[in-house]
Order: sequence, then C-alpha cells, then structure tokens
Amino acid sequence: MNLTTREQALISELTQALSSSLDLAEVLARAQGAISQLLPSDYAALCVSRPERPGDYEWLGLGAPGVLFTHYPELAEVDFVREAVRKQPNVALRDSDMLSRRELKRSLLYLRCRELGLPLEHVMAVLLELRHDWHGGFTLYREHAQPFSSREQALLNWLTPYLVNTVRNCRMFSDVAMRGDMLDALFRHQGAECIVLEPPERETLRTPGATELLRRWFPELEADDARLPQELTEHLKRLRLMTGSNGVDTLVRSGERTHLKVTFVELPEQRGSRPWSVMLQECSRSIPMPEQWRQKISKREADVVQGVLSNGSNEAIAQELGLTLNTVKTHLRNIFPKLGMESRTDLLYHAAWRQKPR
Repeated sequence: MNLTTREQALISELTQALSSSLDLAEVLARAQGAISQLLPSDYAALCVSRPERPGDYEWLGLGAPGVLFTHYPELAEVDFVREAVRKQPNVALRDSDMLSRRELKRSLLYLRCRELGLPLEHVMAVLLELRHDWHGGFTLYREHAQPFSSREQALLNWLTPYLVNTVRNCRMFSDVAMRGDMLDALFRHQGAECIVLEPPERETLRTPGATELLRRWFPELEADDARLPQELTEHLKRLRLMTGSNGVDTLVRSGERTHLKVTFVELPEQRGSRPWSVMLQECSRSIPMPEQWRQKISKREADVVQGVLSNGSNEAIAQELGLTLNTVKTHLRNIFPKLGMESRTDLLYHAAWRQKPR
C-alpha cells in the first residue's frame, strides 16, 4: 500500500518500538503512542494464550479498562470477534466483516458490555498465529459511532507480521529463558544477534536486531519477510545431515567495509529434538591477523595476508606493497600450505573465527 509521509514516520517509530525489548509489556508501552496515532481507538488490548487452555488468557491493555479483562471469561462464549478471527488468522477484520450492524446491536457481547459500562460500538481485530502451541489476539475498540475505515484495516494488515514476530519472540524468549543450558550456549557469543530454530525450520527465538541485520546483508528479503535467508537455511540443512559434526560451523559474508559472520551452534537437546542457534555478528572489514600466523610466514608474506584480510584484491595488494601481480600470487601460493589453508576464503573465515569471544 502507498503510505503517507506521516504514516511512514509512525510505522518507523512503531517497528523500532516493537523490536526494542524481549519484555512484551515493555514493548507495548513503548509502542502505544505510535499505535494510537496510526490506528486511533478508545482503547486496545492484546492477549496471548495456549490453544489447549483457551480460557486462560494473558491480557495486556493499551488503555483498556480492567473490567473487560476481569469479565472476559464469561464474555468469551458470546464473543463473535474471537469466532470470526479464528477462521482467518493473521487477517485484520472490522466488525462489519463479522456481522451486520443490526446483528451486532443484538449480540449478547454488545449488550453485556453495555451492562458493564463498556459502550462498545466498533471493533477491529486480528488473530496472531504464533506457532502450534501459542496464539494471540490484537483488538482495537471504539465507543463512538465512527467505524474503522478500510485504510485503517489495511494498515493493521500491514502491521500484523510485525506484531506476530514481536509477540512470538517475547513469549518464546520467556520460555527459552528458563532453560539455563540453552542460555549459556546462546549468550556465550557477546555482541551477536541470535535466531533459534527447532527442526525442521520452526523458529522459537529471534533477538530484536536480527531482522534488520539480515535485511541489510540479504537484500533479496522482502520488507515483511521474517524468514531466514535461503542461503542460511540451506547451509543449516546440510549441517543437520552431516555425521560427526562438532555442532559448530561458521560462514563469512564480505561487504565493502564489514563482514557478516554467521555462526551455527547446535544446542542441547530439548523435548526430543536438537535446536540450532544462528548467531549473526558484524565484524570490521579489516580482520586482525592471528599472532600464531606471523610465526609461520615471512614479514612480506604477512603483509600480503593482511592485505587479504582487508579485502584487497591481488592488484590492490601489489600496488600498495610495491610488488608485481605475479609476486603477490606467488606469495599466496606459498602462504596457503604454510597456514594450512586452501584459499582466500579460508584465510578470511579462519581469521574471523579466531576473533570470536571465548
């Protein structure tokens, strides 16, 4: 959809708020201002529950009165909103999509809410399909006669993937956080973003900056695409099929000024399966040479290696060191066996790997 300048600014503010923390209450508090301007309503509410306990909702209100949450268990059976959104998960619906205005005013939910002092006139909601054992719902309420517009519905549809990702990450993180052995494996790598996946590709955790980092390094991802890039997915599949793997592997993707180091770590078994974490870390383009390497090669060969670690081409290295192109190539042919490497990629990979926090 075509966004106005104001809408673009609000959405930018909102998406930043939604990825600012793994505490759901804190995230919603930060996002409330932008939500209220982008989708004006008298109040809003978000609930999260497990399907096997449909009456056991965790409510987080954005200005919503407590009486709504207190009495919801008795309202759930007559809640036409819940029944409507269940049939179309991750699709925003207005009350006019659920039933006619006449039917709404005759509904038990409408009448009971008015008895409770909640004169609800219009509603817009979406069921957030998180994963097989969690779901959530986001609902906006108006007490006045102005219905939600089709544009507001389109904006909520546009926003839904971000809400899904936020609620899923926050809720799944609280689940994962109870597994101390997994946390030890995850956060041993300082300064990295993290995605955790259970076989085959079910994502259970994503730290706030991971999505932005992936989109910066994998431009083929669509703006609303929260999946792992195909290159990383295929690499993870190969690792899972390998026998005798030590459970750790690293890829290095090179950019003009920085590298992206992607480290795959097999985590302790959970509920009969072995999840993997994908650790993402941007590194300086010029990778320091491991000191052990200097002891195995000559001073001039070390200069050539440092040129490779600064991502210089053979021509650029030759020009910088005052050597001929053939001399640089000869140095590299001699360097590789001395360091146990096979290529420039090997040099970059092993140098980056030695920089990881221990």
